[in-house]
Amino acid sequence: MSVMVCLVPANTVGYPNGGGHFWEYLNWALALREVGCRVIWLEGVDLDDKDTSMARRRRWRGRDVRECVATLKARLEAYGFKETLALYSMNGETIPGDVAQGCLNLDAAVSADLLLNLWHSTPAPVVQRFRRSAFVDTDPGLLQVWMTTGDIRVASHDIYFTIGETVGTSAARFPDCGIRWHYTPSPVALSAWPPASAEPAAPYTTVTPWWGGTFEFQGVTFSNDKGEAFLQYAELPSRTSAKLELAVCFGKHLDEWRARLAPLGWQVREAWDVSATPEQYQAYIQQSRGEFSCVKPYCPQFVNSWTSNRTVCYLASGKPAVVQHTGPSRFPEAEGLFRFRSMDEVVRALAAVESDYERHCRLARKLAEEYFDGCQVVTRILERALK
Repeated sequence: MSVMVCLVPANTVGYPNGGGHFWEYLNWALALREVGCRVIWLEGVDLDDKDTSMARRRRWRGRDVRECVATLKARLEAYGFKETLALYSMNGETIPGDVAQGCLNLDAAVSADLLLNLWHSTPAPVVQRFRRSAFVDTDPGLLQVWMTTGDIRVASHDIYFTIGETVGTSAARFPDCGIRWHYTPSPVALSAWPPASAEPAAPYTTVTPWWGGTFEFQGVTFSNDKGEAFLQYAELPSRTSAKLELAVCFGKHLDEWRARLAPLGWQVREAWDVSATPEQYQAYIQQSRGEFSCVKPYCPQFVNSWTSNRTVCYLASGKPAVVQHTGPSRFPEAEGLFRFRSMDEVVRALAAVESDYERHCRLARKLAEEYFDGCQVVTRILERALK
């Protein structure tokens, strides 16, 4: 397939400690390459130290931009994308030569046949320079709320995709923003995520944020706080023989939360100790027995029916996943992937997996191959987006 695709991730350059964050977009890039596409990885940078806006602080969090670019270049090179990184200036200033060295520029990027944009804040003037553009929503429900309230202004694209199965349907309890959304599964590059065995005593794990605060929509306050969801299942270790471990970005609060959760039977790790690089993140997943994870409380309230790229990586690795239910789904239930709504349901799910573990490992991989195969996912997107 002689197609050039410019892939826009959600600020991987500004988050060098996010191994899982990087993999969400690397799966797209690897799959595109496997179907024969040439890939450009486009990132925005802003080096104006006088800019004290909240947007810039969130992008960089005090990190040195030059070091971040160097780290991203090295990571892309490790996966065979040495000359794919393109940079554009977020604030219109010229990018210094020492930062841009070895990188493509925006003029080179816009020669692509398609802009595949996975970042809701890509500036409109950048999007408009491409001959054809496709947007992919990876925060179903929350993004549509932000768009409705005006907190986020997504640039106009030729076609819109979402990983939420209910987005734009009557099942969703949030607006569609007047956009026709096309569902796409979150892809995984199966060749990069082979089945992997784990030690019998390995725990069920997940890598997750903990805090997210709240937001208001149409007079109702919703929680974006993952920790709140996990605490509803705080007593789970006492209800199952399976070992459970959480890898969370606790930072300076690690000892506090370990002291709180360890007596209940949870193993607690600092996420940046086990998943700061792409290699660490992959190893952590593949050394796990499976995944146990909750979702942000607004997800089941909104009925956004989404499956995270993290969960898809567990499945591809032959790891059964037990995750919180977020709405109706086209994927098979209780066959390598279990969705729970209550404590009793998660206890039964873990027991079912443990009673026939090897079978559920095979079913998990089969599920990834049938529904989340990156080559199939990107092929369908290209067919629709390049009509």
